[in-house]
Amino acid sequence: MKKLIALLLAVVMCLSLVACGASNDTAANDAANNDAATTDEAAGEATGETVKIGMVTDVGGVNDKSFNQTSWEGLQALAAEDPTFEVSYLESKTDADYASNIESFIDEDYDLIICVGYMLADATRAAAEANPDQKFAIIDDNSCEDLPNVACLMFAQAEASYLVGVVAGMATETNTVGYVQGMVSESMNQFGVGFISGVLAANPEATVLQFNANSFGDPTGGSAATTDMITKGADVVFHAAGGTGNGVIEACAANKVYAIGVDADQSPLAPEYVLTSAMKRVDTAAQDISKAVKDGTFTAGTHMYDMTNGGVDIAPTQDLLTEEMIAAVEEAKAGILDGSIVVPTTAEEVPEFTLDDAE
Repeated sequence: MKKLIALLLAVVMCLSLVACGASNDTAANDAANNDAATTDEAAGEATGETVKIGMVTDVGGVNDKSFNQTSWEGLQALAAEDPTFEVSYLESKTDADYASNIESFIDEDYDLIICVGYMLADATRAAAEANPDQKFAIIDDNSCEDLPNVACLMFAQAEASYLVGVVAGMATETNTVGYVQGMVSESMNQFGVGFISGVLAANPEATVLQFNANSFGDPTGGSAATTDMITKGADVVFHAAGGTGNGVIEACAANKVYAIGVDADQSPLAPEYVLTSAMKRVDTAAQDISKAVKDGTFTAGTHMYDMTNGGVDIAPTQDLLTEEMIAAVEEAKAGILDGSIVVPTTAEEVPEFTLDDAE
């Protein structure tokens, strides 16, 4: 009887141990599964959620062959590379569209709204102040740098303009070149003072004819102004005028003189006559700030793109440049980088720049 009882107790103890082991294994498996689910969820949050980026153009429109188009192409390239980005744009036909276009993206819960051009500064500020949890970026304006939800994407456009000014000063055979500016503002004036400084550095005998188009969307006006400059002897004309500049390039091609483009490489518009372009990598800036929103590293304030970080340069297309021009540009770039050349950025520094005084 004692042996039978001892045997039964042993069996009961074995069964208890098996049950405990099974229970512990189940608990361990459940914990592991929960940890895996949590990890997968976190990974999904980090890489799988859609990041919505909305871009609002100025009145030049998305097909301006300039900074609106280049910004949009940058966002399209980003979305093609990383499908978690959803990118959209709204065109502004008039100034009155700025606020309503921004509001449309706010209503649709976009993660970032990129406003292209300083003309959107007032609308951007009003929207950012009214919606402090909404992230904004604005290209070519830093008047909102005091706001905690606005990134101001700025460019050292005077540096790029200086380089193409060197080219223009060397290329002209009449010692007369032209410059068409879209509008007069502190930011836009940097194009003119940089260009004129570069022209005179390369050719102190040169004269720079200047015209303020007062519009970024008037190619007809740009063409008329350029034709007038050509009749006065200009054989190279640089524009910093957005869509208005398309008319500048057309007039140069029609009259068989050289044009210099802006923001993007505009040589495809007239391959035989676009000498070079002053490039601003607005595409890179739009991509950078979009990635920062996704990565959680978005910061407000001014983000400067200059020659040191590849933010400005002349266009890579150099088929129409002589070896001497290319060498002079490289020398100027080296001087800017080492500080031996300090490019002016204000109208006060360049008396030859007349548009600021004329307005």
